Order: sequence, then C-alpha cells, then structure tokens
Amino acid sequence: MEINKEEKLNPIRQDVKKGALRYVKNVFPHHGYIWNYGAFPQTWEDPDHTTEETGTKGDKDPLDVCEIGYKVHPRGAVIQVKVLGTMCLVDE
Repeated sequence: MEINKEEKLNPIRQDVKKGALRYVKNVFPHHGYIWNYGAFPQTWEDPDHTTEETGTKGDKDPLDVCEIGYKVHPRGAVIQVKVLGTMCLVDE
C-alpha cells in the first residue's frame, strides 16, 4: 500500500510498479509485514540528497516507519510513536 501523492487528500492506494499491483508476501502467521508499517506525516525524502552511507537518494515519499509494538493497528490508523533508532529502507 502507498500514500498516493497525486490524488486530492492523498488516499492510501495499492502500490503499482511496471503496471502490476505490488504485494508483500506473508510471513506466517502474519499477513504481510510482521510489524506495523507506515509513514511519518509531513516528511519528505529529498531526491537531490545522496545518503553518504548507502549512496542512495530520496524517493520523494514520506519517511517510512516500522512500529514494533504488540498491537496490530488497522490500515490508515494515526498513532503516536517514539523513535528508538533508525534503519535504512531502500525501495526496489
């Protein structure tokens, strides 16, 4: 799923790559990701900035977030989180 930046109010839509819908494989017993995955609102990864550690550039999307609490939140939920650390997520 992806935040659609082109549509009004930026709805969450299924991600499409090369004309095909993208899916995340299930990791038993979970359906899709094994954590709550989303984005920090009002953030943006700059495509003109190259990260020194990876040599990659921003993808013009909001910053990704993996919430590792015990509760599974519904898609589109807005929750408060506390940053514990960072990790590099590189889109394919």
